[in-house]
Amino acid sequence: MNANQVRNMFNESGLSVSEWARLRGFSSGLVYQVLDGKRKCMRGQSHQIAVALGLKPGSSMNVEELNTKLEKISQEQKMVSL
Repeated sequence: MNANQVRNMFNESGLSVSEWARLRGFSSGLVYQVLDGKRKCMRGQSHQIAVALGLKPGSSMNVEELNTKLEKISQEQKMVSL
């Protein structure tokens, strides 16, 4: 999906970008920057917005999920080195 398709979906649904952002806890300005291609969306909220809008594949995870995943990888690497 591209930004124009996402904008069309907003137009068809009657839901504004600002309302969507507010409902999900995002800054509406940042959502507009993502839609305008002014953000790379590599990490942080811009990445989370792009994933939530379907502009890029991936998943969003909170800090606890990331820490758990990194800890598991670290433990697996320790097991391999034994």
